[in-house]
Amino acid sequence: MKNRFISICFLSFIAVSSVFFFLIALTIWLLTVKFDPRLTLLHQLTCFWGALYLWIMPAWSVTISGQENYRKGTTYMIVSNHQSQLDILVAFSLFFHFKWVSKAEVFNIPLIGWNMYLNNYIKLKRGDKESTAGMMADCEKMIDQGNSIYFFPEGTRSKDGTVKTFKKGAFVLAKKKKLPILPIAIIGTTNALPKHSLNFHGFHKIQIHVMEEIANEHFSTLPEDEIAQVVREKIAGYVMTHQ
Repeated sequence: MKNRFISICFLSFIAVSSVFFFLIALTIWLLTVKFDPRLTLLHQLTCFWGALYLWIMPAWSVTISGQENYRKGTTYMIVSNHQSQLDILVAFSLFFHFKWVSKAEVFNIPLIGWNMYLNNYIKLKRGDKESTAGMMADCEKMIDQGNSIYFFPEGTRSKDGTVKTFKKGAFVLAKKKKLPILPIAIIGTTNALPKHSLNFHGFHKIQIHVMEEIANEHFSTLPEDEIAQVVREKIAGYVMTHQ
C-alpha cells in the first residue's frame, strides 16, 4: 500500500509538472526554431525535464561515469541496452545532444509526446516496413544537420535485464553516414521500474556508463549484423560485470 501511494504521488507530480514544462518548451520552440534548427536549447530543457524526475526520487541513486568519452560537437550513433522506461530519464541526465528514435505510441502521450514532436524526435511503428523506411530517412536528415541519433537497438525493453539481440538499423545508418558509434550501458533500472509496471519498487542503485567510442574505420568493412553483434557484446559484457 505504501509503495502504491508513493507511485501515485510520483506520477501525479509528473502530470502536473509536465504542464509547466510543456509551456516552457513551447515558448522556447517559438522563440528559437528559426535560429536554432537543431533545437539544441529545447533539447537541453527536455534533458532537465527528464532528469528532474530522477533527482526528486531519493530511492533511485544514479551514478554516471565515462562522460569524458563523449566528444562535444561530434555526431554519433548512440546505442544502449534497454531495461526500463527509466532508461529514457537516465539518458537525458547525460545532457548530450541527440534525437531519439522512439516507438510511435509515446508520441501520443499528452504533453510529453507533444514535446517529442517539438524536438523533432523520430517516430517508429514497430513491425511496419513503411514506418521503418521513413524512420531511416528521418534519421539521415537529422544526421545531416549534425544531430546524434540515440537508438535502443534491442527494439523493446528486456524483462530481466539480459541484453537481447541488437537489430541492425542503427548500424546500417552508422556505416552509411560514416558515424562513430558511442555505446552506453545502463544498469539497475529493470528492478527499479520493471516492464509493464508503474509501481514504486523500493531503493535501487542505477548506473549509466558512457563507453569509449568505436571509430567508423574500425567497422566500416564489416557487415551490419556483425557490427550489431560486436557492439552488443561490448555493452552486455559491461552490464554483466558491473550489475
